[in-house]
Amino acid sequence: MQYGPDHAAIYDVVFRSRGKNFEREAAAITELVKERSPGATSILDVACGTGAHLAGFAELFTHAEGLEYAPAMREVARGRLPGLTVHAGDMRDFAIGRTFDAVTCMGNSVACMSTTAELDAAIGRMAAHLDTGGVLLVEPWWFPDNFLDGHVGGHLVTERGRVISRLTHSSRQGDRTRMEVRFVVADSTGFKEFTDVLMVSLFTREQYVAAFERAGCAVELLPALSLDGGRPNGPGLFAGVRK
Repeated sequence: MQYGPDHAAIYDVVFRSRGKNFEREAAAITELVKERSPGATSILDVACGTGAHLAGFAELFTHAEGLEYAPAMREVARGRLPGLTVHAGDMRDFAIGRTFDAVTCMGNSVACMSTTAELDAAIGRMAAHLDTGGVLLVEPWWFPDNFLDGHVGGHLVTERGRVISRLTHSSRQGDRTRMEVRFVVADSTGFKEFTDVLMVSLFTREQYVAAFERAGCAVELLPALSLDGGRPNGPGLFAGVRK
């Protein structure tokens, strides 16, 4: 997802206020990794965004790195984690010259691939950065059979002299989702309004599974993370182990 600087600056604030706990999610994801690879000590977070999960992984793994396509999000991550490497790269064709015990891709980012060929490429590149027996955890977007066409959402954040409103509308366009996200930010300087339009693919469970299998990974779909009654992670998490 290609977020601009305005969105990147408020991303964490908005999602935390909606109940998302990046630290507890990082701990839960780490537990899923260690269940499948008890000796795992290194992790790569693909589409790491602002580095919120990556900060948690850095506390739980001996070695952690990130990869982020959007310059604005990458800048926030690098500012948050000056001692960690956050690579610039596209998940479809990245190559960073080493492998890891675990690779993660959260935030539905993999569904930004527009075709199954691109999905195969992205999962394939992630798997290629795994050691044998390494763990790949990927958070999908909604599947065609559980996506709510025409869904609208709204949220209001008030904190430290600033008010942020976030309105969303999602519609189905063939096998893709068009999600429009409108923001109004009010502070002592006045108002700022901006809109992001995201196109996200409605891949099926079978298409995700096929991509993992073609990448040489055994795969299962795990239940969504839902921590302390907070916002769950969509329809679940795909967990693959490289053969």
